[in-house]
Amino acid sequence: MVGELDVNRLRVLMEVAHAGSIAEAARTLSFTPSALSQQISKLEAELGARLLERRPNGVALTPVGAVLVEHAERVIGELRQARAAVEAAMGAQPLRLAVGSFATAAQVLVPTALAALRRRYPRAELSLVDIEPPNGYGLVMSGDLDVLITHRYPGMTSTPHPGLDRRPLLDDPLRLVLPAGHPLAQDAPSGGIGLDRLADETWISGAPGIPNRVCLETLARHVGIEPRVAYESADYHVILALVGAGLGVALVPESMIGSADRSGISVHGLRGTAPAREICIVQRRRPTALAREFAAFLHTAADAPAGRS
Repeated sequence: MVGELDVNRLRVLMEVAHAGSIAEAARTLSFTPSALSQQISKLEAELGARLLERRPNGVALTPVGAVLVEHAERVIGELRQARAAVEAAMGAQPLRLAVGSFATAAQVLVPTALAALRRRYPRAELSLVDIEPPNGYGLVMSGDLDVLITHRYPGMTSTPHPGLDRRPLLDDPLRLVLPAGHPLAQDAPSGGIGLDRLADETWISGAPGIPNRVCLETLARHVGIEPRVAYESADYHVILALVGAGLGVALVPESMIGSADRSGISVHGLRGTAPAREICIVQRRRPTALAREFAAFLHTAADAPAGRS
């Protein structure tokens, strides 16, 4: 029978899981790696189960460890919210906001919203970290992040996260990008180009399992084709450069095309469908006042022309 769990050891496990390594978590917590390893070993002994698998490039959670971390994030998050509530009641709550965002939103939306918040609260402690979807939900649950800006592509399943509130910010349409000299670019119909006409094309996309690759494969499956991806990159700037060099075709979010050099590419809609990646704001169900204001500024930035480009 499992006894009462030590909250400090739960926090250690959570930090190791978030960092992906014991050494990195030790730096975050200002402990030695051996001290953290001892805490994990004691927790494993209490439970009678392994929680981590040691790997050459770090650690990975076992199935039991993943379950425990999910609960640890909720517990630590509630304790942090309790402390914040007490500090607020005492009139001593510091103004802090920790934001996580994927690269495009961090470039297009976040600076405007953070600057607006800074003008209202000059002494607030604001921070931003890069987090690529689908990561980051656990950091919001644990209170390490106050706001997460994430996205979901068509074809990607939504995983429920109890205790978190996910709200749409904007839809970022996906566009078909061809080399400027491509035959289809010369005679493209006004209603867009059907994916079925691209069965023999060379595609440029993310690696298998990456959201934009899953999206491409899902859309292609609906029209009965299997895209041949020869060039893999998670960076849309690289993808656009490869298309511009005439090496293949790609699906690219509209927000990434707006500021790109379009001299070597031709941009089109998809006939019969209008796929878009859904950009969302994720917060705890009881966000801080600062987090609510930041979300409002994000909506303002998203509604501006620059946010829709």
